[in-house]
Amino acid sequence: MAQAGEAPTVARKVGIYTRISRDDEGDALGVARQRDDCERLADLRSWQAVKVYEDNDVSAFKRNVVRDEFELMLKDLRAGLINGVVAYDLDRLARQPRDLERLIEIFDERPRLEFATVTNDINLATPDGRTMARVMVAFANKSSHDTSRRIKRKHLELAQQGKSTGGAAPYGWRKDDRNKVDPEAAKAIREAQRDVLAGVRIGTIRTRWQQQGLGNPRAGTKRMAHHHVEQILTSPRLVGYQTYHREILFGEDGRPVMGEWEPINTVEEWEAVCVVIAERKRKDPGRSLARRYLLSGIARCGLCKNKIRGQNNRLWKPGSKATKYTYQCSVVNGGCGKVGRVGEPVDRLIARLVLEEQREKAAATGVPIEQQWAKEQELADVVGDIAQLLEAEKTKQITVSTLLQLLPPKERLRDELRLERSRFFKEQKQKQAKGNTADLTEDEFFDLPIERQQEIILHSLSAVIINPVGRGNRRFDPDLIDPVWRE
Repeated sequence: MAQAGEAPTVARKVGIYTRISRDDEGDALGVARQRDDCERLADLRSWQAVKVYEDNDVSAFKRNVVRDEFELMLKDLRAGLINGVVAYDLDRLARQPRDLERLIEIFDERPRLEFATVTNDINLATPDGRTMARVMVAFANKSSHDTSRRIKRKHLELAQQGKSTGGAAPYGWRKDDRNKVDPEAAKAIREAQRDVLAGVRIGTIRTRWQQQGLGNPRAGTKRMAHHHVEQILTSPRLVGYQTYHREILFGEDGRPVMGEWEPINTVEEWEAVCVVIAERKRKDPGRSLARRYLLSGIARCGLCKNKIRGQNNRLWKPGSKATKYTYQCSVVNGGCGKVGRVGEPVDRLIARLVLEEQREKAAATGVPIEQQWAKEQELADVVGDIAQLLEAEKTKQITVSTLLQLLPPKERLRDELRLERSRFFKEQKQKQAKGNTADLTEDEFFDLPIERQQEIILHSLSAVIINPVGRGNRRFDPDLIDPVWRE
């Protein structure tokens, strides 16, 4: 207590930093215990704890992890909003030497900063204290490296046995039993895969899933990532394949290691989806394939033959009599700008004509889909030969030199056959996914995703010519719309 006539002592304002790497239960009890101990220490030092910086369930060892509260604490220290730090232990603050050096740099700039930990007495304001801190963090870093190496080895061993390596259940399997399929999620995955095979964009599927709350989107995010949906639809786990670091794990026999969980897809279905998505990336890298209007890029001007695209009517509102969208030849896109048409009647006409044409073709001929790939046994024989060669070298029946002479041609043939099989499955499953469009009604057609509608149109038509209507003619005239049929 201050004596009479003396100025009262102002308590130093400090921040409390708490962190725990894993909080599987999500109850934050570990960081709460750290906070209680740190507050008691601050009281003993007569410091005022003004803020708690809490990084719960956050690693300080992984380089790609950003600790938001740690970064905020450094910023507040540098700005002078707090005059010191109290932590439970030094390894709660830093397990990477670079993080410790950032903290020491601030103590260099502000020598009167306070520092304390519950478990030991280190003063970052002194050279000896900094040296000791660097040694302790170096040992903590090594300990984390050793733990990481043991965990990776354990995960590899579990993966080789076809067992789960832990973590949350992937989308498609039950949260309470990651080896059992979740029927509703599996149904959504299969439906999305059929859409992909039928020509629907990943972006369209992502939007639908987001509206329906599917796909295990990360908590707090407003939009589901494109690659997240893509990974779900192409995951090797769907067919029971075990993976390690996102790569299919192969056994000593050259065959994929099978997991102990229930599969969702057949290999044929999964390979077809993977090939289609890979082909899209190669064909249109980084380009948006989004479409809003059925005949955009398909319709052409009857005067200049330039491509016509749909455009929204800005005056249109729900319930208004104004047209919602039109097809307009645009000068901006190199056209004459003299031809335009209300969009919906044109779309309805073309859909009706195409569906009628496809019904007539279906009635005349039927094309069966082959179910079996002709070279399945050849692939199985090659995989067996590779396994025998590896076993022969392992048991010293042949030398390593002989193995390396015989193995490469077999591996090349195996890879070529696998690629050929994937293409076969892709074509087969695409036909199945697209189904018999001749059975579609007009309303069912327009209920399909826009990409699927366009694919059906382009199967029958190469273009749609929209001719000018002439002066004063406002009624829709089907005779001015000329479909160009494929031969």
